[in-house]
Amino acid sequence: MTSPVSRLAAALTAAALQLAAAPLVVPPGTVVRWPGKGLSECSAAGQSWFPLADACYYPVDLLAPAGPLVLARERRGLPELLTVEVADYPYPEQRLNVPEKTVHLSVEDEARAEREHAEVDALWSRRDPVRFSLPLHPPLDPMPEPASFGARRILNGEPRSPHTGIDLRAAAGTPVHAAANGTVVLAADHFFSGRSVFIDHGGGLVTMYFHLRTMKVAAGDEVRRGQVIGTVGSTGRATGPHLHFGVRWLGARIEPTELFRPPSAIPTVSP
Repeated sequence: MTSPVSRLAAALTAAALQLAAAPLVVPPGTVVRWPGKGLSECSAAGQSWFPLADACYYPVDLLAPAGPLVLARERRGLPELLTVEVADYPYPEQRLNVPEKTVHLSVEDEARAEREHAEVDALWSRRDPVRFSLPLHPPLDPMPEPASFGARRILNGEPRSPHTGIDLRAAAGTPVHAAANGTVVLAADHFFSGRSVFIDHGGGLVTMYFHLRTMKVAAGDEVRRGQVIGTVGSTGRATGPHLHFGVRWLGARIEPTELFRPPSAIPTVSP
């Protein structure tokens, strides 16, 4: 017969193993980091990509359904699997009043918005070689308190798509900086986002800078980390001067401030 001390030790060991096996719970719109040496490939949801600085990074889309998400990678020639748990949608509702013509569009404006949407959508499949490192450079200096990521927007009383970037309040004319080295893949004046710059940093990472007063770059330009690429404005559908800064990584809409932190501060699972 085992002693009470032995039974207690066994129970604690079992509890510890159960706790260790519990999946990491992450909100939609975040990034999961799975570090390890000898990595050659990362994959999830039918996509595969290369590791970055001895870690696989898995962007979890803002609209990812709640429940288990299987992550995979190849390490020293062998496959490894891990499951994380995507939490329920945690972001609040936001009510805004904007010009009525930007909610109920004319036929011409609707056609323009659809053309621009298709032009932007084509960017998310780009997979150029990686040109960035983490953390990213903040787009404003000093960096204001970010707001509105994931907010379920109610415009003039009507539900609309959730907000997929962060809003950064700043005075009109404030310089806007590139988050990392990259190529300007689109710089245009759009119906909703106003004067907008999109930069491809390789590895499926694209950053977006909306509502600019001025754009100091054009499509095809090579930019450096921290370079001024425009100034804060209120063009497009905006209620006042601010920068909308967005990030798409491997097509996923993620909370940009996740990438301003050191990699070790990103939600991490054991090697």
